[in-house]
Amino acid sequence: MRKIASVQKVVVPIDFSENSQLIAESAAYIAGKFGAVLHLIFVVHNFEDYSGFFMPQMSMPKLEHDLMEGAEQKMADFAEQIKPHCQEYGVNSVLWRVVNGDIGEGVINFANEIGCDMIIMGTHGYKGMEKIVFGSIADKVVRSAACPVLTINPYTCRMEV
Repeated sequence: MRKIASVQKVVVPIDFSENSQLIAESAAYIAGKFGAVLHLIFVVHNFEDYSGFFMPQMSMPKLEHDLMEGAEQKMADFAEQIKPHCQEYGVNSVLWRVVNGDIGEGVINFANEIGCDMIIMGTHGYKGMEKIVFGSIADKVVRSAACPVLTINPYTCRMEV
């Protein structure tokens, strides 16, 4: 009989959409059941692909620096906001990181880097034109991750704990 590995590190991609808190709290509940560390990640989309577009008075390195700085502050605030829920569910450690690059690849690379045991993410973040531009990040992660990926559709699943 094959032995199932324990879940010690859970990665949760955050996009700061209206559903981010629900996804993070759901992930905290699950991580708490395993006694796992919760790792939040936000990936600032790499805008090098758009460097050929006309952008008057805008410096790409400055824009990326400003985006990273703003995302780090927002992530720090977000982590503090969900910390009480994490403690309530038995998660003793909430860590976070902001990286730059392709969003799906950034999540997968981070999960591999830390030896993640499970990724928990929402299926719906971007809508409309943003979804066309960025594609389905959840689909990319599910297809490429080296660990189990639990997806949560925030519009049909409301966890009550």
